[in-house]
Amino acid sequence: MSPREYLEQARLARLRQGLREEGSVSRAVFEAGFGSGSRVYERSTVLLGMTPGEYRREGEGLVIRYTVVPSPLGRLLVAVTDRGVCAVSMGDSDEALVASLRREFARAELRRVDAGADDWLAAQVRRVAEEIAQPGRDGTPVPLDLRGTAFQWRVWRALIAIPPGTTRSYTEIAEAIGEPTAVRAVARACGANRVAVIVPCHRVVRSDGTLGGYRWGLPRKAELIRRESATA
Repeated sequence: MSPREYLEQARLARLRQGLREEGSVSRAVFEAGFGSGSRVYERSTVLLGMTPGEYRREGEGLVIRYTVVPSPLGRLLVAVTDRGVCAVSMGDSDEALVASLRREFARAELRRVDAGADDWLAAQVRRVAEEIAQPGRDGTPVPLDLRGTAFQWRVWRALIAIPPGTTRSYTEIAEAIGEPTAVRAVARACGANRVAVIVPCHRVVRSDGTLGGYRWGLPRKAELIRRESATA
C-alpha cells in the first residue's frame, strides 16, 4: 500500500483500540490522530461499519448462541442471533475460533450450545455443512444478521449472486455494483465478511486468476473453489 494508505490504516487501528479503552468517543477520536471528530462520524460507516458509539458498545445487549463442529475444512464455528446467522468461521482449534468471536462481539452475551440442544442453531449448522459438502445443492436463502455499511452490503449481495463453481475478479465485482474504481474497497468488504461459505467471498479472485486473500486461509479458499468446481 502507499504511505498515505498505511498512515490511514495505522490511525484506524489506534481508533479501534481507543474506542475499546478510552472513557469517551471524542478522546479516542482525537488521540488516534484524527483532526476532526465530525469527519470521523461522516466516514464512520466506511471506517468502522457503524458509528463510533456503536463500535464502542461492541455488541452490548446482544445474545449470540454458537457451536463448534468438525468439518472437511477443519473446525467450524456457527453463531446466530434471533435474527439470523451472524458469524461462520473456520480454523484449527475451538479456542481460537471462540476467541475471535469474542473479539468481534466483546460485550455481547455468548452462549455455547452443543449436541443439537438448539433447533434453530442446529438447522443453520446443517445448512453450512451441506454447502461445504455439496455446494449449491440447496438454494434456500440463509437468514443473516450482518452489521455492515451500505457499500459492504452491496458487495456481499454481489458475492451471494456468484453461482457455485464459478469465480469473479475483484474488478468484476466492482463493475457489477456500479463502482468500477472501487476495486480496493471491494477487497476490503470481502475481508470484512464474517460469514464464510454462506457469503461466498472465496469465489472472488484476482484478475490474473491467483487467489488473492482469504480471512480463513488460502488453503481453505483453494479447497472450497476445487469442491465447487468438481460439483458443478
